[in-house]
Amino acid sequence: MTELEQSDDDESGDFAAVAYREEELWDVYCLPEALAQDFSGLLHALRQQPSISGAIGLVSVGDDFFIIIRVYGRDDVSLFLSDVTASIDWPVAREVLDYLEIDVPDDEDLDQVLPAGDLSILADLGMDEMELGALAGDLDLYPDEVLASISERLGFQQAFQRALDGMG
Repeated sequence: MTELEQSDDDESGDFAAVAYREEELWDVYCLPEALAQDFSGLLHALRQQPSISGAIGLVSVGDDFFIIIRVYGRDDVSLFLSDVTASIDWPVAREVLDYLEIDVPDDEDLDQVLPAGDLSILADLGMDEMELGALAGDLDLYPDEVLASISERLGFQQAFQRALDGMG
């Protein structure tokens, strides 16, 4: 099976959403599903958002992991990857690690689910590092459930759910 065929089979639960705040109101919408597997395309899409407070990308990949990207303007980017071991099987996770200048884990490190990136990515919005780390480390939650929990904590759960419901 080629990587493209594997990607087509596996991305049925994938999504990429963008959230941004304008005048104290959150706006959330889904980006094209293909962007869940295209890191550079995702960055480009997030940089196009009109918010002066930055755009937040919320990406769920299969049942495996999630990515949070925070973009301010053109060059200020913060990233959070919920599980570094995802980089073994998923090119988009490898791209995130490359961007963060973190090596793909060795075989002996594959038994631990560890996040990578900026744990304080949402701290100014009210979600501290410990809370994000705890959600990322909860193996009973699927990535979409963690992102729904984050959207609730940050105050845009209804808009987030409407965006996901509009996907199909």
